[in-house]
Amino acid sequence: MSSTSPVPDRRPAAGAPGTPGALAALDALGRVALVHDWLTGMRGGEKCLDVLCELLPNAPLYTLVHVPGSVSPRIEARRIVTSFVQRLPNAAAGYRRYLPLFPAAVERFDLGAYDLVVSTSHCVAKGVIPAPHAQHVCYCHTPMRYVWDQFDAYFGPGRTGLPTRLAALACRGMLQRWDVRTASRVQTFIANSEHVRGRIRRYYGRDARVIHPPVDCAGFTPDPQSPGDYFLVVSAFAPYKRIDIAIDAARAAGVRLVIVGQGPDAARLERRALGSRVEFLPWQSGADLARLYAGCRALVFPGEEDFGISPVECMAAGRPVVALGRGGALETVRDGVTGLLVGSENPGEWAQALRTFDPARFDPALLRAHALQFDRAAYRAHMQDLLETTAATLVARLEPTPRPAPAPR
Repeated sequence: MSSTSPVPDRRPAAGAPGTPGALAALDALGRVALVHDWLTGMRGGEKCLDVLCELLPNAPLYTLVHVPGSVSPRIEARRIVTSFVQRLPNAAAGYRRYLPLFPAAVERFDLGAYDLVVSTSHCVAKGVIPAPHAQHVCYCHTPMRYVWDQFDAYFGPGRTGLPTRLAALACRGMLQRWDVRTASRVQTFIANSEHVRGRIRRYYGRDARVIHPPVDCAGFTPDPQSPGDYFLVVSAFAPYKRIDIAIDAARAAGVRLVIVGQGPDAARLERRALGSRVEFLPWQSGADLARLYAGCRALVFPGEEDFGISPVECMAAGRPVVALGRGGALETVRDGVTGLLVGSENPGEWAQALRTFDPARFDPALLRAHALQFDRAAYRAHMQDLLETTAATLVARLEPTPRPAPAPR
């Protein structure tokens, strides 16, 4: 692990308490640090991080593992401090197997030089140890889903081999206790959805402010032509995404399904799709993905997600969404207006939904207008406002105490 730089002068160079500029002043002094679970691809969590890097151009970034070139240029350009997990065998591709070591790895980061720590966490980033005087703001994508309510989606029968399942069972309790205990290291929780806000309250006993994650709506444009003949899935290949439901439904309905993504579940999903009209594509460039969105009949979104960025991207491209009526989709998809909500995970119900789906019922202009409320600019403004308020409090602490006026002679 790289060492931190010497502690700089803690007096603010610019800005005054309560006025715009406190955040920039702390950042310019090197008093702010970012923490992120891992940097191995540019997914939803990394898009949130990218905006924070724009707001905090000088903040170093602490992370468990970094695969160079896997994230945006803005993220890659800053000083990145990795944990000892980076040096373990096959860490770039197999870092998940080191899950029991993650708590110790994040706790070894030396954050003593920072007044403000901003973490983006879906695993262990929120468990870092800030300095006693510091404020820790955590943008929480979810409490660790694989040790709480979605354990079986990752480690249930048929998901992993018996040795992996037994190992996961053995460390589950330890990780749960650590996850709850370290919630006290956070002063301010931000949830990415009302759904996650409820999970934070349930597992940590804490409230959170909701700020939806950013969607770069400018990158997607409706196509005035009629949609193509395919349904679309855009997703990491993780068990809780339930891409298996989409595959089974497409087979039963006899419809064409294009699946864009990569991940540890790839081989299992490809075997499941044999003999069907399902096609797999790797992650696509921005322009190619935009064309796929704009040309699909609808996006298929079968998992219970914490928020879900791909449905909003698809709506920004003027196309509707067929989603499971649970979790974050309830906050982004309006049933019958911007898409269709399916009431269960039953593949037969999903097959019926795809078989009878009529994309002509949905207005592309309305879909795009709905998506714009989740635009990147909205996320940036909300995060800047919250962090500015926090920074102003910290700057007030750093202001030198006025000396008493000399007694008159």
